[in-house]
Amino acid sequence: MSKLKPKLSSATPGQTLCAIYARVSTSDKGQDTENQLFQLREYCKRSGWRISKEYVDHVSGKSGERDAFKDLFADASRKLFDVVLVWALDRFTREGVWKTFDYVQQLTANAIQFESYTEAHFRTTGPAGELMLAIAAWIAKQERLRISERTKAGIDRARRAGKRIGRPARVYDRVRIREMHRGGMSLRSIGQKLGISFMTVSRALK
Repeated sequence: MSKLKPKLSSATPGQTLCAIYARVSTSDKGQDTENQLFQLREYCKRSGWRISKEYVDHVSGKSGERDAFKDLFADASRKLFDVVLVWALDRFTREGVWKTFDYVQQLTANAIQFESYTEAHFRTTGPAGELMLAIAAWIAKQERLRISERTKAGIDRARRAGKRIGRPARVYDRVRIREMHRGGMSLRSIGQKLGISFMTVSRALK
């Protein structure tokens, strides 16, 4: 379940326009986004930022397929605000460093900054912003390498155990194919009859 609150107002000239994103999982019993929103609104007030929209999801953060989350990025592509403010990274996404960095990159590519309210070290605003992005990029790269290495190790282990990797081989009766072909059936008709491709029938007859 997602809820997108209406646009509140536009910024006055020179004022930062902020988009707030808040999320709780449906499994987070007793939690409510209002706790996050209250602190984020107060932070915007202290920072002199005008709130553009509040994007609120009540779903798991393990996927980017969240209604308000997708709306946030659609509006970001139209540059409707200057900064995205979240309560914490795990409220923004739980998809891992790689995807988190990718999302932040999408924002910065549209000249939009990113701030985590409870994590001062994860903000693109301020003098440390570029350093944070560089560190996040390096961590994301290491995560990609670890995922690749784990996948390769798993495949190697499966092969050593004698397991077949990839799509399972189709089982078909070569003798029957030859008999059907000698009986005058075309290769395409044989394939349709046995549920195999034209090329498979052709290879079986060689």
